[in-house]
Amino acid sequence: MRDLRDRLAPTAAASGAEISLTGVTAVGVDVSDKLRAALPVYLLVVVGLSFVLLTLVFRSVLVPLKATAGFLLTVGATFGATVAIFQWGWLSALVGLDTSGPLISFLPILLIGILFGLAMDYEVFLVSRMREDFVHGESAQEAIVSGVGHGSRVVVAAALIMMAVFSGFVLVDDPIIKSIGFALAVGVFIDAFVVRLSLVPAVMSFLGDRAWWLPRWLDRALPDVDIEGESLRSPATEELPSPATR
Repeated sequence: MRDLRDRLAPTAAASGAEISLTGVTAVGVDVSDKLRAALPVYLLVVVGLSFVLLTLVFRSVLVPLKATAGFLLTVGATFGATVAIFQWGWLSALVGLDTSGPLISFLPILLIGILFGLAMDYEVFLVSRMREDFVHGESAQEAIVSGVGHGSRVVVAAALIMMAVFSGFVLVDDPIIKSIGFALAVGVFIDAFVVRLSLVPAVMSFLGDRAWWLPRWLDRALPDVDIEGESLRSPATEELPSPATR
């Protein structure tokens, strides 16, 4: 297909005619090229918007940076595992794959979109409680223990449910559906149990109070969302008389 287009290009340029080559192969190649060109922009928009929103919510620069790095680690590990089994044929018998081959072109965009949403959900479950406890006076280490203790059960339950759903697609004979289900199940496992429940507490513990650092000029520029209810514990609120003393 590419050879035909290259050979027809001089004829089209010399004659002024528009010569097109179509068919299933040509359409598939064109779609793959479009998706490959859009992938960097798509990834940049997704990661960039998440960084801005997490900075706004958590009032920190290092926490969104950590969350973004963890997501990229999840995506890279998921792509590696999927390519190794479905494209290179490593341990393909474990998923019931007869022959290995190339992956579908829209799989990267599909994985990035779904895994990003799940990864940010797990991140918010864990870190929002850490932020809340830290703002309300606990030390950074105490906030980490409290946040993981309360949020880990939700993350584990949600991850197991999603893994069970996605793993069901691996049992299908169609290799395309099988590869999608495998990639999503592995991605959820890596993100929930390796990144969010292992690396996130470790990195937060290493950073300590520095995890919640935010430049003063950026703090003044950002709107105050106050998801932790910090304003409810302001001195004005605490000085209000209780109903029993009114």
